[in-house]
Amino acid sequence: MRKFKLAIKRIFDIISSFLVLVLLSPLILVISIVLWLSLGRPILFKQPRIGHHGKEFMIYKFRTMSGEKDQHGDLLPDGDRLTRVGSFLRSTTMDELPELLNVFLGNMSAVGPRPLLVEYRDLYTADQWRRHEMPPGMAGPVLAGGRNTLSWYDKFERDLWYVDNWSLWMDFKIIAQTALRVVKREGTSAEGYATMPRFKGTNNKGDKNG
Repeated sequence: MRKFKLAIKRIFDIISSFLVLVLLSPLILVISIVLWLSLGRPILFKQPRIGHHGKEFMIYKFRTMSGEKDQHGDLLPDGDRLTRVGSFLRSTTMDELPELLNVFLGNMSAVGPRPLLVEYRDLYTADQWRRHEMPPGMAGPVLAGGRNTLSWYDKFERDLWYVDNWSLWMDFKIIAQTALRVVKREGTSAEGYATMPRFKGTNNKGDKNG
C-alpha cells in the first residue's frame, strides 16, 4: 500500500510542478531579469544535497548572495553577501521557485523533509538518517512548523514524525500550513543568523541544539 501511495505522490508531483511552473513562468522570468541586472550571472544557485535514500542531487534556487570575498580570498559571511533583492526573495520564499524543476525531474517532492547539505552526511545519528526514507520536499513539516526558528533537534523530530506517519492527506495539510507561513513571512531566519546555524551533529552529552 505504501508503494502505491508513493506512486500517487509522484504523479501529483509531476502534474503539480508542471502546472505551477507554467503558471508562474512570467514571475520566474521577471525575477531572472532582476537578478541578472543586479547580480549578473549566474542567476541560479546550484548546490549538491542529500536526497531520497541518501542519493545526492543538485538543487536549484535563485541566487540571493553576491560573491564578495575578503582580503584572503574567502567568501564573506552570508549576512554580508545577502543582497537587498536576495533578502526579499528569501523572506517571500521566491528564491526556491527553481526547485519546482527538481520536483518535476524527481529529485524532490512537493512535500517532504528539506534536503540538507552533503557535508552533514557523517554527522547524523542512525535515527536522524531515517529522514531520507522519504523524498526531500519543497514544503515540509519543518517549514510548516516554524522553519529556521526551530532548533536542529526539533527539525529532526518533525522530519522523523513525518516519515513515520506520512499520508497523502498530511501532505495537503502541510502545503496549506507552509503557504500560510510564506504569506506571513515567518521563520525565514534564526535569531542572529542570515538563515540558520550550521548543523554540527549531536554530541555525546545529548545536545539538543545540534
